Amino acid sequence: MAVPKRKMSRSNTRSRRANWKATAVSTVACPQCKSPKLPHAACHVCGTYNGRQVIEV
Repeated sequence: MAVPKRKMSRSNTRSRRANWKATAVSTVACPQCKSPKLPHAACHVCGTYNGRQVIEV
């Protein structure tokens, strides 16, 4: 198991942690109803996926 030889300073620790950013969820417009939806998923408003009805809404 890897163990650090020296204590890491506060500035190095904080600059390393600063790169852990939350990213916004990417959405695409539904081709049927134009509402935002997750890519590669069925639309929760109209229930279509890939041009066909897959969920009864």
